[in-house]
Amino acid sequence: MKKRFGIDIDGTITRPDTLIPYINKSFALNLTLNDITQYELTPFVNVSEDEFRSWFEENEPLIYKESPISEGAKETINTWMDIADLYFISARRKNLTQLTKEWFHENELKYHHIELIGSHDKVATAKKYQIDLFFEDKHDNAVAISEECNIPVILFNTPYNQEPVPSRVIRVNTWEEAKKWVDHWLKSQ
Repeated sequence: MKKRFGIDIDGTITRPDTLIPYINKSFALNLTLNDITQYELTPFVNVSEDEFRSWFEENEPLIYKESPISEGAKETINTWMDIADLYFISARRKNLTQLTKEWFHENELKYHHIELIGSHDKVATAKKYQIDLFFEDKHDNAVAISEECNIPVILFNTPYNQEPVPSRVIRVNTWEEAKKWVDHWLKSQ
């Protein structure tokens, strides 16, 4: 029986520094990915949460349309198409579904299902689709999914997710490392 992979989109298959040029331009900053030491971005931009949310909602379609794919993501994910069901589960809002599917098409990235849940709480969706393995960049998501779904989670290492992790959360730096771990895991199943 095929395994079912749950895969986050932003910061996982897209580069984790995707937002930074847009933030720098809009807020007259000079941030780099190494400056972003937490997931919540409001403290870095010096505006209220409401102002930042408004800015993000206004700019997110363009940001998502232009998001660069992470190195090795396409090649790795496309090799899994026949051996696993690929479920992309994202905090993006549902109204961005068509734009997201177009991005997948333009980047020649294969999938079985895309679920935009409009929330960072992915546990219920992972349970609903009976996900066997998850890929994530947000620390608290990785920990919650791992613990509440009792599954391994591949956490892509970034400056904003450096808190300790439980044993079922596996840190990787690249999609190549993720593929090696997953290939070994699949053989052991």
